[in-house]
Amino acid sequence: MKTFITRTITALFFVAIMLGGILWNELSFFLLFFLINFFALKEYFALVQQIDTDYNEVSPWHRYGVLVAGCAIMMAFTGSHFGTQNGISLGEIGWVMSFLFILILPLGEILLSRNFSLKTIGYSLVGLLYVTVPLGLLTDLRLDMDKDAAGWHSSNIPGYFIPLLLIIFIWINDTMAYITGSLIGRTPFFPSISPKKTIEGTIGGMVLAIAAAGIFGYFWGDRWLAWYHWIGLAFVAAVFGTAGDLLESRLKRMAGVKDSGSIMPGHGGFLDRFDSLLVATPFAWIYMIFV
Repeated sequence: MKTFITRTITALFFVAIMLGGILWNELSFFLLFFLINFFALKEYFALVQQIDTDYNEVSPWHRYGVLVAGCAIMMAFTGSHFGTQNGISLGEIGWVMSFLFILILPLGEILLSRNFSLKTIGYSLVGLLYVTVPLGLLTDLRLDMDKDAAGWHSSNIPGYFIPLLLIIFIWINDTMAYITGSLIGRTPFFPSISPKKTIEGTIGGMVLAIAAAGIFGYFWGDRWLAWYHWIGLAFVAAVFGTAGDLLESRLKRMAGVKDSGSIMPGHGGFLDRFDSLLVATPFAWIYMIFV
């Protein structure tokens, strides 16, 4: 009972913070995912340290420099939206910092690390690609989406609409997969990675999420977004969100841990909460830009 209460309180607090950050304004959206990026990167590097102990030997310059580079890349994705008093934007500062750190980090690793290895640099670059770039693209969807080219049906739709829609579709897919799997799930789906997932639950979650999006989009949502784009985004969220969940489960299994962190009692860490979003976002960005 105590565990249930803890999980419930944590979930309510989590939802309140997420909705406040997403809905308030552009700056709150950026700050929310800026912090998520920072802590998710730290959890990723902790997992890598468990998977390959060689990563424990990286220098402090490398360890903290990668975190700074990740923060700088997030800043770069804001473009010209947040300007300073002297006319320099936060995005411009981020691009300069990103270039310097990504350029200088390998040199610092060569000079300062006791056991220099291209492998450890590769782990860090993969972390930036896995965590920072998707969250940066999500920020780009919030700030710079060309509404006229993406099937928008109103010029007054807020920029948070697509990111929020993507998160909702991922949540629906996860919830429906859990319910369907609990009711009719029999066949294991990648048991070596996630023993509790079933093929029936996974397919059921995808089908129900896409169906719910299509029905809502056709009858009520077409005034905001063309109904077929509701289906398209739901498909991206369901398929690639599931892939993201499996990917993070694989990383945790390789590291020999149950959760990526303990920042949220009863719910694990930041990677546990946003694993689906990290993989689904780049494909949602490609969909919105090119489809």
